[in-house]
Amino acid sequence: MTLNKHRKIADELSLTEKQVTVTINLLDEGGTVPFIARYRKEMTGSLDEVQVAAIRDRIQQLNELDKRREAILKSMKEMEKLTPELEKQINEAETMTILEDIYLPYKPKRKTKASVAREKGLQGLADLILEQNRIDLHSEASKFIDEEKGVSDIEEALAGARDIIAEFIAEQPELRARMRELFLNKGSFHSKLIKGKEEEGQKYKDYFDWTEPVKTAPSHRILALRRAEKEIILTLDIEVPEEDALMIPESMFIKGSNECSEQVKQAAADSYKRLIKPSMETEIRLLTKKQADTEAIRVFADNARQLLLAAPVGQKRIMAVDPGFRTGCKVVCLDDQGQLIENTTIYPHNGNNASEEAAKTVKFLVEKCKIEAIAIGNGTAGRETETFIRGLQLTDIVVVMVNESGASIYSASEVAREEFPDKDITVRGAVSIGRRLMDPLAELVKIDPKSIGVGQYQHDVDQNQLQASLDDTVISCVNSIGVELNTASKQILAYISGLGPQLAQNIVEYRNKNGAFKRRSDLKKIPRLGDKAFEQAAGFLRIRNAEQPLDSSAVHPERYQLVEQMAKDLNCKVEDLMRDEQLRKKIKLQNYISETVGLPTLTDIMDELAKPGRDPREQFEAFSFSEGINSINDLHVGMTLPGIITNITAFGAFVDIGVHQDGLVHVSQMSDKFIKDPNEVVKVSQKVMVRVTEVDVARKRIALSMKSDEKREQRAKPVQKPSTNYQQKRPEKDNQTPETDIAIKLAALKNRFS
Repeated sequence: MTLNKHRKIADELSLTEKQVTVTINLLDEGGTVPFIARYRKEMTGSLDEVQVAAIRDRIQQLNELDKRREAILKSMKEMEKLTPELEKQINEAETMTILEDIYLPYKPKRKTKASVAREKGLQGLADLILEQNRIDLHSEASKFIDEEKGVSDIEEALAGARDIIAEFIAEQPELRARMRELFLNKGSFHSKLIKGKEEEGQKYKDYFDWTEPVKTAPSHRILALRRAEKEIILTLDIEVPEEDALMIPESMFIKGSNECSEQVKQAAADSYKRLIKPSMETEIRLLTKKQADTEAIRVFADNARQLLLAAPVGQKRIMAVDPGFRTGCKVVCLDDQGQLIENTTIYPHNGNNASEEAAKTVKFLVEKCKIEAIAIGNGTAGRETETFIRGLQLTDIVVVMVNESGASIYSASEVAREEFPDKDITVRGAVSIGRRLMDPLAELVKIDPKSIGVGQYQHDVDQNQLQASLDDTVISCVNSIGVELNTASKQILAYISGLGPQLAQNIVEYRNKNGAFKRRSDLKKIPRLGDKAFEQAAGFLRIRNAEQPLDSSAVHPERYQLVEQMAKDLNCKVEDLMRDEQLRKKIKLQNYISETVGLPTLTDIMDELAKPGRDPREQFEAFSFSEGINSINDLHVGMTLPGIITNITAFGAFVDIGVHQDGLVHVSQMSDKFIKDPNEVVKVSQKVMVRVTEVDVARKRIALSMKSDEKREQRAKPVQKPSTNYQQKRPEKDNQTPETDIAIKLAALKNRFS
């Protein structure tokens, strides 16, 4: 059975059975996905993290299927219902759905119409009718009249028999498979507004009377419809052509044209309406929800990965400003390790005197703390504060707007309280903003990924599945970059392969007590950090200026001897190999291939010797929004503005253009050529140029385009209707500028004649 599972996974993922078997064995031995993908390439055939994770997830699913199979076999044996034929069907079932369909007729149930009819002794009559022979039905039915059992006449006997037949039909695996296919291929979602919910449900206005095929409904729309249903704004049903649905049980169970056949036909119609349709609708709702969850979680994980891997400004002395109007701007100064050295509050927006005093304070702190960059949160008063800071004309200082989503979550967290027990939450929030500029990954791992503002319906999807996916994403990001052992927080250390929260805490405590680590091997002195944890973690931990030069690289300690042999063969030191490209070119990799080390590992080692501990993230580039564009009221159709991608969804991308309200570039407006997935064109934190195509001040909706066809864009054609609750609307007449009015009329004319 195990080999069959391995073969099945190999076929599904287009891999060899050996690759699957080896990977599963490594996972069973405690290997983590990053470690297996990075340091066991020869064993797995160079599988990447995605493939290793896919094998891990699929074997878990198949193991769960086997557990359910064993439980069903045990249950049927106890009921003495297990025949050799049924046992064969159960053992051959390849999906949970097929398995449950087989078990359904035998599954213990609550009282049903059919069970009541059986208690009345009507099973025999039902069996007789199902044979559909030409008989005197009324005469036969009269034999089952038994007033003591509750069958007082022929009609009651026939009705009870039909109930038994209806349940029998509804529980047949073949029928359920065919009905399931019908609902998937010909089913449609139907949503209707609940009376009296018009005002409350305005954000779902597109769906007040909505119909869409099940097989083409996109994930974001399914989740939006379900959310509206949950909020009791809409009703949501799944419908199929009833004629097609009834044809399935009739074709399977009606054998002739006589009195018994007519009874079976009535039972089939009742079975569909009372049992099959509700059951199928529930199944399809669960199936489409699961598919929508998977897609939404994929989008969320992709966005989170891009945000976590955003370019860091690096180890610079940072001033961070958490902006505000009435309550002032919280200002903190951080050293190049991110440690807080100064904090105060300024009031640049509270009149001339306060503004002048704020300017003096900023200039003083910049000079005192030798500030190299200023991070400003992009929340309320962000653009106004940015204008104030830039107006100070500070020399050689980069000023950057930073996405502060989740900073308030961090500032009130146990992590922040532990780090800054005597500081106000606003100070903690400002520190988080500054550290995000310094190193987004190191700071964002302290926050629940669901709070960092890049999700799509993250509160509507399966939370366990979402958490598992986000954990995988964070682990992958942290290990792909590696962390500095002597400065990393326990939060980021916890994501290192083989560690976890407790070992991370132990490392920090050891570091605080004994000082900086001088070599990777010192990790073995950490309480409870055994050989397996060391094997998994060591390659992802860096020690700058270590006694062993390879400790600053991603070369695993298990390969140190190999690198030392290379140096010895060239009559030089390891440090010389890391410094001198000409020496590295003399290394003949074929000479070092062995049973456990092949070209993939040797190539990785050479890359590391060239750039030890390199950061794979992109180089940081400063960005600034258009001056004078601070609110949605400053926008008009036709403007071209710089922006930053803040979130990517299945239907488009949201862009921060510096007006406190992200605009939407619908997928149809992202490129001159057709694209299906916005990720083909953009990524989170990417800097883009966009053109404003529609502004709705009242609803705070901004439609943008990234298309390069200027003539088409100058006409300001409205964004194609995205059919989501994010849909951009035309502005009310009172809010239209003359340019907007003309643009809309031009667009209307074009639509009329196109």
